[in-house]
Amino acid sequence: MIIYMILLLVLSILSFPLLSYSRDLQEHPSQVWKVGDRRWTAEEEIQFARWVEENMDEDFFLRHGIPVDCADVPYAVRWIYARIAHLPAAATTKNHQLIGHWSTHWGHLPTHPEWHKDQRFRKALLHMLTETTTRTLPMDTYPIRIDRESVIPGTIFFITESHSGVIGHVVLDGSTLHPLQTWEATTPAKLQKLSLRDFLTPRPESTIYSGIVKFRWPVWNGEKWSYLPVTQHPFYSLEQYSKEFTEGYSDFVEAVAKRIDSTIYDPWTKVEKLIETLSAYLETRIPIVLEGYKRCQKGRCPEGSPLWEVYSTPGRDGRITLLMDHLHHLIESNSLDPKVIQEKMENILFPIGNHLVVSFYFLYQNYPWLSPHPGDSIEARWGLKKCEMIAKQIRSAERSISFIERTYRKRDPRYADFAIQQQQEILRRLKEEWKKAQCTTPEPSQRKETKEKKKP
Repeated sequence: MIIYMILLLVLSILSFPLLSYSRDLQEHPSQVWKVGDRRWTAEEEIQFARWVEENMDEDFFLRHGIPVDCADVPYAVRWIYARIAHLPAAATTKNHQLIGHWSTHWGHLPTHPEWHKDQRFRKALLHMLTETTTRTLPMDTYPIRIDRESVIPGTIFFITESHSGVIGHVVLDGSTLHPLQTWEATTPAKLQKLSLRDFLTPRPESTIYSGIVKFRWPVWNGEKWSYLPVTQHPFYSLEQYSKEFTEGYSDFVEAVAKRIDSTIYDPWTKVEKLIETLSAYLETRIPIVLEGYKRCQKGRCPEGSPLWEVYSTPGRDGRITLLMDHLHHLIESNSLDPKVIQEKMENILFPIGNHLVVSFYFLYQNYPWLSPHPGDSIEARWGLKKCEMIAKQIRSAERSISFIERTYRKRDPRYADFAIQQQQEILRRLKEEWKKAQCTTPEPSQRKETKEKKKP
């Protein structure tokens, strides 16, 4: 709360008169929503950031029944907040048409004070999402300077014509791998959970101004709605595209991190913060797993179904894996006392159900074997059936190799070789882990070979 108050004070000096001419604005009763005199300002961006941080979670779009893909997340978040706050919102369609809150095409549908019950708004929102992609984002956004005042929740990142997401949190206590935490979705568009990830993107492209950007402000010019010129926005900057931006850093991601949080943390403090963060993730995973076990046994939640989206945990487990990897690296690279670490971890217990309790230390050693599938047993979901999970991953890697061969061998042999090599390295590591774990049954591939040899 304090950080937002400070930002509001700092950014208030950036406010300036916009080309609004609200006295000439005649709002149509059939438009999607009305804005009156409301306009975007630096202060309104702070309010938007606060709303994103307080309201966005992994189930946000599932809860409201809105199918999304990666490009939809920034657009949907912006339009939903604009509708709530009665602020202008616009988007450029694939046919280069500007649509927005003023559009009247859906005027025959009823409206409602609450956005999620507003049929007119929901229809307009879903239409807008089908008409926008990562290719339209450059027309609706502008690049910004990289500092704490500009890069706040609600800010967008996008990779050239391939992926995008929205910053959900800015963490300034060293408890995450990167201070910027992003909400992201996968393709294709569907009802799905969002994944909370650490900011990770290649160097931005100055030709289309990809990278870290914000939405442009729609303004009324006395005749129609259009965008405020890019250079007139208060956060505008091209600094992220300069060679100097990454000088002294390993890459763009590190350069961004240091501009947002330059603090050098004590290794032990960072380890404690990471353990706290991971413990919170693991605690919230418990009820999801338990409810999924109740509802998804006997194949009742096939992969891709709505129930699978609700009770599966691939995004959460991927996040746990990434943080656990980082925790291992921190402990080993700083030569922290393993006995002290083990004692601390063993005292953190998680009651996972079925009268089972696992320690943080057990999960620290076995996190690669957490099952994300809601129909699996409680034991399998929490890494207590390591051999079973290794076997599943071996079969998955072998299926991936077969798929790559069928799909890409003739079309793109170089890619096929590269992709198969990656999967073979995964198989090698899995088989090593199989031996280390002293799994007694034959490896899945060995069982298959044995069956084939027995055929007459």
